[in-house]
Amino acid sequence: MAEKEVRPRRLKTASDIAKFMADYYYELDEASKSGSRKIAWCTSVGPAEILRSMGFLTYFPETHSALIGTRKMAEDFIPSANAIGYSPDICSYLTSDIGAYLQGTTPLAKAFPGIERIPGADVLVYNTNQCRDVQDWFSWYSKRFGAPLLGVETHRNIEKVTPAHTSSIAAQLENMIEPLEKIAGRRFDIDELKNAVALSRQCSVLWEKCLATASAVPSPLTFFDATTLMGPAVVGRGLQPVLDLYGLLLEELNERIERGEGVTEGPERHRIYWEGMPVWGRLSMHSKLFGGLGAAVIASTYCSSWIFNALDPAAPFESMAKAYSELFIVRSEDYKEKYIREKLEFFKCDGIVYHDAKTCPNNSNCRYGMPQRLQSKTGIPALIINGDLNDMRLISDEQTKTNVEAFIEQLEEA
Repeated sequence: MAEKEVRPRRLKTASDIAKFMADYYYELDEASKSGSRKIAWCTSVGPAEILRSMGFLTYFPETHSALIGTRKMAEDFIPSANAIGYSPDICSYLTSDIGAYLQGTTPLAKAFPGIERIPGADVLVYNTNQCRDVQDWFSWYSKRFGAPLLGVETHRNIEKVTPAHTSSIAAQLENMIEPLEKIAGRRFDIDELKNAVALSRQCSVLWEKCLATASAVPSPLTFFDATTLMGPAVVGRGLQPVLDLYGLLLEELNERIERGEGVTEGPERHRIYWEGMPVWGRLSMHSKLFGGLGAAVIASTYCSSWIFNALDPAAPFESMAKAYSELFIVRSEDYKEKYIREKLEFFKCDGIVYHDAKTCPNNSNCRYGMPQRLQSKTGIPALIINGDLNDMRLISDEQTKTNVEAFIEQLEEA
């Protein structure tokens, strides 16, 4: 099948989001250099609301690793982590990030002039709802910085989130307060936490509405757009400016829908759901590949990972525990299948692509027969792409191109 050159329509709000991300990193850099603010490292679905309510600036290393992947620098850094004992088979977010630190460099220096290194940490806080790798990742930096390490151990393979699940997580969250007070040098204020949870909840609602606009035909948004637009939803939960940004983005997306504009000037013949991690070093390539074949990859499980409908400022600890336990990645196979089936229907998809990320088994849902089971139940064809989130040595661009072209031909013939 011949691939055509398509011209994407740029979202104006994307530049506002880029400025927000720049300001976020510059604020961290200034605080790290001057010591003017305490800095907490946090995993991307960790208790950021608690940290913000206690005055910490909050740094999310996963966003740094994604930037390493986007800038195609991971292969240069990973061997340094391998050399100190980290296996090439574990999370390439972890190995590329630690490798960059060992080499004394960061892609932030190129993206944001004046920043020379990642910020230090006064405390590191993780949640294993993503995987156990984050615990080892933060533990390494805890020893390196001589900073305290706090963590939440999450339940896995959850079919239905029960009070037993949430009460155990809520207790772990509450137990963090006393050590965080000592590190922050201030008392915990429940009203400030309620405010942070309220802002996070509003961010979640707006982000969900932005992603839902992709149900329109043609879609005003693609998965590849969303992977960069979601930055503030990850690093800015609990902050008012994020709500303003996503309000503008939602308005712009709805304007596209009213005009009947898709993401590109070309036709949208097929609507694809992406399951799994992005291939960060191939976002542009994959966007052009699918777009050139008349296929729009419009939605994903990944970008919905920062939708926390359970958050409730009236019950901050309990609702945070519930929201973190409802995360797709910790749910049972039956729950995941039901979730994806509902999304395929909502977004009117006629194909689904699974990314089997070599070093990210927790976010690869194609290894235990799910694609075959879902295709049998829905009749929607599936394609599995072999690759990785950061380590581009694990992906064959030619094989991916050939497989995607054959998949789109299959959809054309359906």
